[in-house]
Amino acid sequence: MTEKKISSSAKKKKEKTIKKLSNAELKKIRIAEKILKEGMTSIKDLISPSSFKVNFRNIQIGETYAKTFFVYAYPQYISANWLSPVIDLDAQIDVSLFIYPYESGDIMKQLRKRVTEMHSTINMERERGLARDPSLEAALEDAERLRDQLARGQEKFFQFGLYFTIYANDEESIKKTQITIQSMLGGKLVLSKPADFQHQHGFESTLPLGIDNLEIYRSINTEPLSSSFPFTSSDMSTGEGILYGINRHNNSLIIFDRFSLENANSVIFAKSGSGKSFAVKLELLRSLMMGSDAIVIDPEDEYQKLSEVVGGTTIKMSLNSTQRINPFDIPHPMRNEILRPGDLLRSSIISMLGLLKLMLKGVSPTEEGILDKALIDTYALKGITMDEEDPSEMEPPIMSDLENVLKRMRGGAELADRLSKFTTGSYSGIFNNQTNVHFDVNFLVFQIRDLEDELRPIAMYTILDFIWNRIRSKLKKRILVIDEAWTMMKHEDSAKFLHGLVKRARKYYLGVTTITQDVEDFLHSDYGKAIITNSSMQLLLKQAPSAADILEEVFHLSKGEKYLLMNSEVGQGILFAGMEHAAVQIIASYSEEKIITTDPEAILKAQELEDESINEDPLA
Repeated sequence: MTEKKISSSAKKKKEKTIKKLSNAELKKIRIAEKILKEGMTSIKDLISPSSFKVNFRNIQIGETYAKTFFVYAYPQYISANWLSPVIDLDAQIDVSLFIYPYESGDIMKQLRKRVTEMHSTINMERERGLARDPSLEAALEDAERLRDQLARGQEKFFQFGLYFTIYANDEESIKKTQITIQSMLGGKLVLSKPADFQHQHGFESTLPLGIDNLEIYRSINTEPLSSSFPFTSSDMSTGEGILYGINRHNNSLIIFDRFSLENANSVIFAKSGSGKSFAVKLELLRSLMMGSDAIVIDPEDEYQKLSEVVGGTTIKMSLNSTQRINPFDIPHPMRNEILRPGDLLRSSIISMLGLLKLMLKGVSPTEEGILDKALIDTYALKGITMDEEDPSEMEPPIMSDLENVLKRMRGGAELADRLSKFTTGSYSGIFNNQTNVHFDVNFLVFQIRDLEDELRPIAMYTILDFIWNRIRSKLKKRILVIDEAWTMMKHEDSAKFLHGLVKRARKYYLGVTTITQDVEDFLHSDYGKAIITNSSMQLLLKQAPSAADILEEVFHLSKGEKYLLMNSEVGQGILFAGMEHAAVQIIASYSEEKIITTDPEAILKAQELEDESINEDPLA
């Protein structure tokens, strides 16, 4: 109450003061207020351009040129999503769609009149003995069908206006973009024109104001109008296979079988902590329920818990481990495979040459010839020669046998010295024993976390060769997961071996999943790009800006898809399957998440709860 009295008295006092001022003094005050307001910066001042020039062919907004176009003709039939190429074009474009409902009663009157006219024209031409006009009969048929649909309420009628404004820094760039867009639309028989002499109205019509100043319409019914919606998402659900996630565009389920694609290979690119291991483990868990076997090369001990839950086996590869794989193992022949003597041995020698190049860190052509001869002699010590058709059941040699052969060969002493590191030196044992690993389980994990960085590519090569030999011997649906695959891309021989494995996997009912967080190292290798080409499924999760630029070029992502990857949350990304792709949200049930989570905080809480339950007094 007191505040009201004060404000009322202040107002009266101000009015008395104004009355005492002369007209000249009041005029000076108003001029001063005007100057003050003009000197103050408003929102309009901040967002408005420095200049705005309207020409009959375009408009110039500061240093930027803009040109508006409108669509004036459409074909009789057009496919859905025809406007998407314009939306995804790498250019600065504003698009406006204006849709005005039309009274069905009014259009029914016009159609009735038009149908009567066409009937009359057809009858007159028939009486005059003229040849039938197919285009007129088709128009009559379309009009009659539209009348029926309007009468039943199946269709509605609209006025439709479509405008787009192109922006560029010079007129030449605008012309190039104009030619591109008009060619895209012209190929679909959608015709457009520049809004010459109306560019200001066109510019205003494409601003986000909802104002249509061009008013250039085309009558259209519901079905063709729906095809102009520029944003469509692929329905990637086939009804068979496993659940990969939810389509973020339309909330539909993404369910399919990767083995139904051209090949069952997949690649996963993601930065650390974006949920790639979670996604892979979830896929493996669900695939196991569908009858697939799984094999994992695990560099960080992330799959052991899953292996224990599903009754799998974990093989720890390290210098101190008792589990060994002999790289000299001979592959078993496939059932009903026609073999010539020496085929299996020749295959083993080629794989061993690739491994030795990794171990010896560079081999000259002369040294490669010495190694090839030494390998043949080493196998011969165990009775395995090119005359044997199936030596897979014979005991193979070990690395020490090769070292002894090299010592006795001319030019082989130096190679033997370099190889001794793996036979009697600091890395002895791991590659110098007979294989004692069993393969016949539904879930097999090779854990290489405790291996030195120098040994990891060598171990991965040996493990993959071992897996490949076993896979070839028995045809069965399997998924092979290679985590941190970028380490193999650093060496040409291991990269070449991995590429060959991915390329031939389909023949043996194998799907290879290649995971990497170091996108640059993987894609800068020719073999890395070839692996992507030979993978029908790709999953891109959250990316760093530098990696997103590379992936944009490789996967031909739109700007929107690139920004989606950069701003995705954990478990969100883009899934490519064959020719289709969609934004995906990977989800798991509560029970699944407990098994496969890689979140350190969640794992720590689970361990604390487990410790509490163990230490709890049962009599309390």
